[in-house]
Amino acid sequence: MHDKQDESVGLLIEEFLTARAARKPSPHTQEAYRRDLRTVAALAGEECTPPLSPHELTISALSPRLMRAAFARFAAPRAAASVHRAWSSWNGFFSFLVAEQVVAGNPMPAVGRPRTPLPQPKPLRGEDTPEVLLESVSREDARQRDPWPERDVAVLALALCAGLRLAELLALRVSSVSGRVGERRVAVDGKGGRPRVVPVEPELDEVVSAYLDSRRRRFGARSVRRDGVLLVDRRGEPLRRGGLQYLVDSCYRRAGITDRVPAGARLHALRHTFATRLAEDGAGAAEIMRLLGHASLASSQTYIEVTAGQQRAAVRSNRTNRVLVGLVSGSARAVGAAGAGADRRA
Repeated sequence: MHDKQDESVGLLIEEFLTARAARKPSPHTQEAYRRDLRTVAALAGEECTPPLSPHELTISALSPRLMRAAFARFAAPRAAASVHRAWSSWNGFFSFLVAEQVVAGNPMPAVGRPRTPLPQPKPLRGEDTPEVLLESVSREDARQRDPWPERDVAVLALALCAGLRLAELLALRVSSVSGRVGERRVAVDGKGGRPRVVPVEPELDEVVSAYLDSRRRRFGARSVRRDGVLLVDRRGEPLRRGGLQYLVDSCYRRAGITDRVPAGARLHALRHTFATRLAEDGAGAAEIMRLLGHASLASSQTYIEVTAGQQRAAVRSNRTNRVLVGLVSGSARAVGAAGAGADRRA
């Protein structure tokens, strides 16, 4: 057994996070891991007699019984999804410790976790909403202090036509879009360290090229070096998370479609719209899985199921169905009346 089995939980958490950093997780994901690990460790320490801080608590003290008690307290005020995420964080932490031979086994299978349904897709509402959004943003708005429609359209198009997440958009380099004409593609540094390649159609390629041309005019040719970030702000600095979210929100407002954006979706609604339209146009779950970079087929299958539901709702709205109901009811009454008359004659 490794000589770190009596080392503090707090120090081992930092060692685990350092090891994870080599996989280049997004800052948001890394912070979520840190928060979940530290919060549950503090609750575990409070269950000890006397209470211990995470840096006083030793890793050997984290028995299945203590972890169950800590997670019971953690779960009480929180949603099932938050508990599920924390359970996964601790499962990853203990798996790391087992691999490093710090502990003999992982106690997390003995700790219950809630079942959480797969999140349902939240695409933009309205059949023509993506087109309305792109057409509106492509026009210069006199109310903007420094309009840059080429950049704004490029951001929206990469999410709507390639299905990129927020962190994936921010990680793009100029060289990420490559290949011969007609075979262009974008290399994506995907979630969980899963890289993928998404085909780029000529129209999207033209939008990205127009954006880069406008960037050369604004900041000079050196601003579009191949190793530079693809998306920048109006000062030529790399776009950051908050700036990208604000940009997309402002595009929604300028297009007048804020009422068509599902609550809590924001930029992700564009990615969900990409996937939903793939399903509507006949793409299978396996194709959607590869294009979106999902870890499991089940996540991709939700788009197929949502599309099937939308198709059934569309069929149900066909007013001809209401005529059929009347016909069937009338036929049934006629048959019933004829049967009653025959009985009387008999």
